Amino acid sequence: MSANYPQLTIDQVQEGASIPSLSYDVTATTVVLGALASRDFRPMHHDRDFAQVRNGVKDIFLNTPNQAAWFERFLTDWTGPKGRLGRIKFRMKDSVYPGETMTFSGKVDQVSTDETGCAWVDLSVNLAVGERAVTDCTARVAVPTDAADNPWQRKADRWKP
Repeated sequence: MSANYPQLTIDQVQEGASIPSLSYDVTATTVVLGALASRDFRPMHHDRDFAQVRNGVKDIFLNTPNQAAWFERFLTDWTGPKGRLGRIKFRMKDSVYPGETMTFSGKVDQVSTDETGCAWVDLSVNLAVGERAVTDCTARVAVPTDAADNPWQRKADRWKP
């Protein structure tokens, strides 16, 4: 059984356009499972007492790979299954704690096609908790040029992120 996911193609993308936001209510489980998945056993990501008493923060908090995974999910939810992340760069300014709602938003900065025919979308993405800016991100994502194209099939000289 295959799922029918919407697939974005380059002709549907315009510079300056906003992409649909994603909000998620963070729980202690969100934080702990993200740390476990990335094999980050540092106690500030699973031990509330350690985080508060030893580190002086208000609670356990999302680690870097967990935030990276959420950015990837946000981007590929928008592009559909054939969207392929080429580059991502982000700067964390604050932490995300259980009990908070994180919201991802983004804007298309540039749309281009390289010399190999690969279609690219450059984006600015932000993670916020309420009015608090938590992380700024830039990303470059390959999207299909049409329904028959699949950036995941590009290899070697045809893949230049």
